[in-house]
Amino acid sequence: MVDIAFGPEKGQRPDLADNREAYLDMVRRKRMYGGILMVLFVAIMASGWWLADSRNAGGFWNGLSQLFDFPAEVLSEAWAKRANLPHLFWDHVPALIETLNIAAVATLIGTVAAMALSLLATRGLARWPRMIPVFRRIMDMLRAIPEIVIALVLIFILGGGPVPAVIAIALHTGGALGKLFSEVAENADLKPVEGLQSVGANWSQRMWLGVIPQVAPNWLSYALLRFEINVRASAILGFVGEGGIGHDLKLAMQWGQGRYDEVVAIFLLLFLAIVAIDRISDHYRHKLVKGH
Repeated sequence: MVDIAFGPEKGQRPDLADNREAYLDMVRRKRMYGGILMVLFVAIMASGWWLADSRNAGGFWNGLSQLFDFPAEVLSEAWAKRANLPHLFWDHVPALIETLNIAAVATLIGTVAAMALSLLATRGLARWPRMIPVFRRIMDMLRAIPEIVIALVLIFILGGGPVPAVIAIALHTGGALGKLFSEVAENADLKPVEGLQSVGANWSQRMWLGVIPQVAPNWLSYALLRFEINVRASAILGFVGEGGIGHDLKLAMQWGQGRYDEVVAIFLLLFLAIVAIDRISDHYRHKLVKGH
């Protein structure tokens, strides 16, 4: 009689002992590989830490005890002059507005560029399929170079000010958002696109009417998130002469003792602005994605 459960030969049964031994062997090998990787990770971290400490001016361990001396000095002076903080807040509001303007304009320009690059680099939607690798490498290049590096190069070309900051942040935003937008567009339903193509719509019309309505909520959500990041990037670029509240913070810190109350005021103003932007954008991102 044929054993239909375990094979055509009568009496054929799996060798449970061999299966158990094979499973235990696999577990032992996984544990061994995991142990080797852990040892390598610890060795690399330890060697890197040792190298960084040997090249650190003054030595990390020697300065560890003084880690909180400078913050304590800043906060103590700011507390002693706390009556000046409201006045200092108002003095730096124009610089904060400039920082927000830089971030907003850069986000807008970068988002438009990301929309075009993402559609040209998405499989199944690209206008020129053979050019997909080219557009993908362009996005890789744009997001691989930090904003501060682009800004430093543009300072030598255009001089200091908000314009190089806008260009630097917009270029990086185009590359970063382009990647995210492309991944969202790859999940779009192609049936509306095919329907538009069947009635003679060109590529731009297919994208505008068939793809954009599907991906718009997620794209807007990512753009709002990127705006938060760009506010911080705009403040950091102020340290290299790009204007905004970061430039004011750099000047206050360079003056040192006697201007620490201004440093704290700028930090608090920037912190409150970022928290407010985060809460507002988080609210609207939730409404866009969830629909309520």
